[in-house]
Amino acid sequence: MFVRTTAARLWEAARQTVRDARRAGGPPLRLTRRARQFDALVALTLGIATIYYGIDNADNVVVREIAPGVERVIPRPNGPSGMAFMVTLALIASSALVLRRRYPLAVLCIVTAATLATPQSVMRLTFYAFVIAVYGAAVYSPYRVATLVTLPVSVLLVGTSGNSVTPIVPNEYIALLILVPMAVASVGLRTWKLRTDEGQTRLSALEREQAEALRQAVEHERARIARELHDVVTHNVSVMIIQAGAARKIMKSSPAEAGEALLAVEAGGRAAMTELRHVMGLLTMGSEGKGEGLGADEAGSAGALAPQPGLEQLEALVGRVQDAGLSVDLTVNGPPCPLLPGVELAAYRVVQEALTNTVKHAAGATAAVTVEYGPGLLRVEVTDTGGQPNVGAGNGRGLIGLRERLAVYDGTLNTGRCLTGGYRVEALIPLERL
Repeated sequence: MFVRTTAARLWEAARQTVRDARRAGGPPLRLTRRARQFDALVALTLGIATIYYGIDNADNVVVREIAPGVERVIPRPNGPSGMAFMVTLALIASSALVLRRRYPLAVLCIVTAATLATPQSVMRLTFYAFVIAVYGAAVYSPYRVATLVTLPVSVLLVGTSGNSVTPIVPNEYIALLILVPMAVASVGLRTWKLRTDEGQTRLSALEREQAEALRQAVEHERARIARELHDVVTHNVSVMIIQAGAARKIMKSSPAEAGEALLAVEAGGRAAMTELRHVMGLLTMGSEGKGEGLGADEAGSAGALAPQPGLEQLEALVGRVQDAGLSVDLTVNGPPCPLLPGVELAAYRVVQEALTNTVKHAAGATAAVTVEYGPGLLRVEVTDTGGQPNVGAGNGRGLIGLRERLAVYDGTLNTGRCLTGGYRVEALIPLERL
């Protein structure tokens, strides 16, 4: 039982090793045109040099002194067949280097096989190609486990294939002395390149995230400005349109009432200008300084520095709408309590937008505004009885802006037609009391 368990563990470890060897340990290399041209030039140069070496040394002999006064003569491949064999080995080893970046381990195996098949007397035919293949496998192979296994085996096989009579270089251990430091340095270079690439990737991702965050912030700010301008302008301009139309109709028959309507138009225009100054002051305060970008009379006006409207200004808002000819009832249930300025502004904008829509789309209707302070919840409701539209249909931007404004405080907006006719707008805002 123990032997079977141990064998199963060894088998699973071997399978895991094979899976790890097949798994890429780094990003795939992207070959540039210059890199491919360089590899082709290296392969061509080395191929020409080694073929020339093989042809030049055909039919020659190698004489080595293996002991004092004792020489050994080793013939090199000769004849047409020997020359063809040397040229074939040189071509295989050198031409494989064209793919040393794309398939580094395959190239290493091919060049290693060619080097081992090369006769000892002409080992230099493929040895230099082998050096380049080792470097390529260490630097460019993404399969780190397979590379760490293949490199020592290849170096060991080639390094021990020589002998003291016909070494590749003056000593059979020179190959190990050259290739092992090269492999270590190449692995270090590969690790450094991977870390550099990962750092650049993270930096690029961070830059993209920052650019996306900046873009979203700009879009959010633009939407907020558009929402503020819509809330400020639409209500006052709608009331002014109604008052101006009424004044035009009764100008001849009731000049006094027409004058009162025009006064209401003037008051609405002043209110719109006051709120517009406030919005423009918020936009220019951070970049241009306090009061810059405004006229001298505007910079000194109290309206430019007036606080944002809140629930305390609902009576004035209702009064302006009543002056436009809309009957409005305001009801406040529950004891008022201090709220966050943003919550009060959101509730005020809900009433303002709902009454503006009633003025535009329900002429002759009556409206009711209810503000209810509940336990942990502020409820604002505006209903009307319906009527004939005064101006063209809207685009729904106002209600969308209200939903966005309320969502900041986890509030909700419910809108729709009433069963008895008319329209209903209800906002529910969770309270965070001060």
